[in-house]
Amino acid sequence: MFAPVYLDFNATTPLDEAVRDAMLPWLGARFGNPSSRHEYGRQARAAIDEARARVAEAVGAHSTELIFTSGGSEANNLMIKGFASLLKPGRVAVSAIEHPCVREPARQLRRMGWQVDEIGVDRAGIIDEEAWQGTLANRPVLVSVMLANNETGVIQDVRRLAAEARTVGAVFHTDAVQALGKLPLDFRALGVDAMTISAHKLGGPLGVGALVLSKRVEVAPLIAGGGQEHGLRSGTENVAAIVGFGVACERAMVDRDNAALRLQSLRDALEARLMAMGAVLFSAAAPRLPNTSYFAFDGIEGETLVAKLDRAGFACASGSACSSANPEPSHTLLAMGVAPDFARNAVRVSLGRTTTPQQVDDFATTLHRLTTELRNMAAIAV
Repeated sequence: MFAPVYLDFNATTPLDEAVRDAMLPWLGARFGNPSSRHEYGRQARAAIDEARARVAEAVGAHSTELIFTSGGSEANNLMIKGFASLLKPGRVAVSAIEHPCVREPARQLRRMGWQVDEIGVDRAGIIDEEAWQGTLANRPVLVSVMLANNETGVIQDVRRLAAEARTVGAVFHTDAVQALGKLPLDFRALGVDAMTISAHKLGGPLGVGALVLSKRVEVAPLIAGGGQEHGLRSGTENVAAIVGFGVACERAMVDRDNAALRLQSLRDALEARLMAMGAVLFSAAAPRLPNTSYFAFDGIEGETLVAKLDRAGFACASGSACSSANPEPSHTLLAMGVAPDFARNAVRVSLGRTTTPQQVDDFATTLHRLTTELRNMAAIAV
């Protein structure tokens, strides 16, 4: 029995010790409301300002373009619904592989009279060119395409898509939650109008994210009140979490490229073992995040395999829908043309900064044993 091994870093990451240490004073002795005008409040405001500058620097944005939220889901909703609420119903487009916190607000717009186009992807999970050109021909006012997919790790050419969307007058938003800390991010160079990021994917705390919003774009707040966050997200700021977000961004930028090379080497070693076992690798030929491997075995249900791996001490994810209450297969895989029955077999492994070669080797060894046992059981049952 191996020591427990965490291999689900795309879901969330452990809190970095330096991040925790920076947060602790704001969970105790330093407790001022950043809107207060006395010294306690001024200290809290200064801490938020410093964190805002750190996060903005990490993504190549100006600090005034950053709106802190409770996480990626709120930031995505703020962009999509906040933008649409200032306009008469028109047409928006989102990719077929977006996270539910983009897909669901888009569906809500449909119920409000908006036309919603779903941009198809090819079998590798990359935006299909014919579908994309059809989207542009429909002249949407808003387009949302994620930079890196949380399941497959596939990276889209957002810079090109944003430039082409602008030629038809569309505002372009990208969900970059999975990309932050793993890829170089530059709001200006990407040419997008809005970008969503989150702290807990790169060693920061849960419960804080941000919408990076160009001054060219207006959105209406989802939460009204005291007018915090440039009037776009009312409510007393979570100072400790925001401070942690700033430190997490600063920490993630240190040696990021070397860390990515190390993770890619570990992933490639794992995938060599997977292929030797007969696994099907999804999106293997597409540009991907360096830490993400998504695979399936014929005849072995993903949920069953993940449960057995969990009992053996390895935490990873199945390819079912994001909501644990939803038993349906991954909408991302279905959009890629994967048959529903086979999509239910999907398993995702996502590596992180604490992952070691020994852990990857132990995982592959255990996976081989478990798949062999499951196949033998299936043969006996027949």
